Amino acid sequence: MLNRPPHRHRRTAPTLVPALAPALMAAALLTTAGCSGGDRAGAAGDAAASGSAVSARAPSPSPSVTVAPTLTEAQAKSALVTAADLGDDDWTPTRGAATWRDALLKGTADVAGCQRLLDGLYAEDLLGRPAGARAVTGFDHTDRPDRPDDLDDTADTDGSADTDGTADEVQLRYQVGAYDRAALDASLAWVKAVPTTCGQFTATNAEGGQFTVRAVAASLPGSLGDAREGLRVTVNDDNDDNGAGLTLDFAAVRVGDSALSFTHGGLDDIDAEDTRQAARAGTRRLQEALAGRTPAAPTSPSSSPSGSPSTSPSGSASASASAQPSAEQS
Repeated sequence: MLNRPPHRHRRTAPTLVPALAPALMAAALLTTAGCSGGDRAGAAGDAAASGSAVSARAPSPSPSVTVAPTLTEAQAKSALVTAADLGDDDWTPTRGAATWRDALLKGTADVAGCQRLLDGLYAEDLLGRPAGARAVTGFDHTDRPDRPDDLDDTADTDGSADTDGTADEVQLRYQVGAYDRAALDASLAWVKAVPTTCGQFTATNAEGGQFTVRAVAASLPGSLGDAREGLRVTVNDDNDDNGAGLTLDFAAVRVGDSALSFTHGGLDDIDAEDTRQAARAGTRRLQEALAGRTPAAPTSPSSSPSGSPSTSPSGSASASASAQPSAEQS
């Protein structure tokens, strides 16, 4: 008889009772939902914490910045001074550029860095070209005590305008413009340095005549505008006791990105108070124009006619307010 190994019974996994299957599936779903909900809650918490950290690191909003108003063409014209603003009945609208401009300002400086001074005074652009709106005007002081009697203010015998009448006139040539702020500040800084860099030099005109040019600082009221600079320039032939001598004031006042500037000069001497009066009146008018107000009439009205805002620096009667492409005495 063959020996056979003992018979081993195999254990089989019990079959799930059909009735228990739904219950087990429901439990599994609840467990999965709980884990998923926990993950979402954790993610939301992490996001909130991250947001709080970012919020804590974020800088506080900066305070609002006041932007200087931009000068418009209409405002530039209204900001021009009038003869009444100058406080003297003898100021009248200019009849043209004085002949001393060509004779004494048009020349070559023997110091290269000082050529800019001569050219800027002659061309009326010592601050550079405005970047935006610009308006200009000019006035002649027609009743100087030392003025020759034979100069006729009105016309020659043939009825033509007497261009010689401006030969030795004291003139004030004025402009208002909108500038690039950085360029304007740089120009004012250059003007401030002129008494040091170009305090004295020699200029030679087209005929070979030589003149000594001197420049010193000219004081302006310290409260004018945001920045201000002034110069007094004299041009003389030191070898000729009877030679022509020019005295010329330059003044500039910045208000925001806009500025007024002017020259006031004539043969022999000029009144520095006229320069200061023009600077005061001009600053007031520019500030009012930028604020959107019509500049008020001067407190002491003058019977003289107002300066025409259509006079260009060269004395022409063309329109003067225009938008143009660009160019301290604190």
